[in-house]
Amino acid sequence: MEKAKIGAYQFFVLLLLFELGSAVLVPIAIGANRDAWIAILISTVGGVLLFFVYYRLYKFYPQLTPTEYMEKLLGKFFGKILAFAYILFFVYISARVLRDFGEMLLSFAYVDTPLFIVNTLFILVIIYALQKGIEVIARTGELFFNLLYLLAVIGFILIISSGLIDLNQLKPYLEQGWTTVFNVVVTETLYVPFGEAFVLSVILPYINDTKKIKYAGIAGIVLSGINLSLVMAINISVLGIDLATRSQFPLLTTVQSIQIAEFLERLDVFFMVSMVIGIFFKASIYFYAAVSGTTILFKFKEPSKLVYPIGLVILFMSITIANSYSEHLKEGLDLTTRFLHPFFLVLAPVFLLAIAYVKNRKRKKK
Repeated sequence: MEKAKIGAYQFFVLLLLFELGSAVLVPIAIGANRDAWIAILISTVGGVLLFFVYYRLYKFYPQLTPTEYMEKLLGKFFGKILAFAYILFFVYISARVLRDFGEMLLSFAYVDTPLFIVNTLFILVIIYALQKGIEVIARTGELFFNLLYLLAVIGFILIISSGLIDLNQLKPYLEQGWTTVFNVVVTETLYVPFGEAFVLSVILPYINDTKKIKYAGIAGIVLSGINLSLVMAINISVLGIDLATRSQFPLLTTVQSIQIAEFLERLDVFFMVSMVIGIFFKASIYFYAAVSGTTILFKFKEPSKLVYPIGLVILFMSITIANSYSEHLKEGLDLTTRFLHPFFLVLAPVFLLAIAYVKNRKRKKK
């Protein structure tokens, strides 16, 4: 395990940046139509409950990463198989996030630039950061956290000042009933982004103030849920549900609509900087989890030597994962959200926690 120490506040920042990540980019919960913001708020509650599952696993094995306690709970054979499956999952999701980033840049500013070039430049930045270690990433997160919220506040003020918001666009509430809202929660937003917090279990053993982990985790999930719900409500109230549903990047379209006094417009740079920050940390943490898991599972002595080969796999997977962005999104809904996320983010952790409880009771009886 890497010799590193990060603070509870740094964990909170990493969790918040990770949760926002690419979730701000795409129209999450849009299946609930005008009630997408309600679905996100409900999912936030589910995200807190899932975090308690991840936190309890950590409390049973506070010095171990998930790769290590999987072997203790399931035995060496089955534990290694599950740990290896998680490594593949982390690599795959990191590639998906990288693809989201590349597609956003191509549609926004670099229309004639090959996707491979954009993704290569971004993965090189991530590789450089990972070679510096999780402590450096955590400190970088503290710096960018303030910038991200400054941009968010300025953008929010500009959207209000431009008079674009029409709250009537959010009505009627619950037009399709609670069934549709809960269906979106159970099949989509519970996992992305809230269930994805499981990947941060990899860095829990590095936190020096263990008493504040629970509160930092809850605060990070709740604040990210409120932010995402607010962003979705603004997108719908500015664009209307029809345009918000059709748009690949609703927040970008919303920001492009800002025009004040006929001279303050084209504020896309606000959106771009925010997206680059969020996606950088999301892809980096998934990437780091894959490197950490591989290092422990295969007993590599120098994790830094794994960064380049795994980074190369993530890069090429991000390019070949789909022929187009629409196909990429469809794969995310049909395969990732329906099968992979429920297993890796909910079923497997709950199963591991149940085994941990059973084993812990047996120890107490002895």
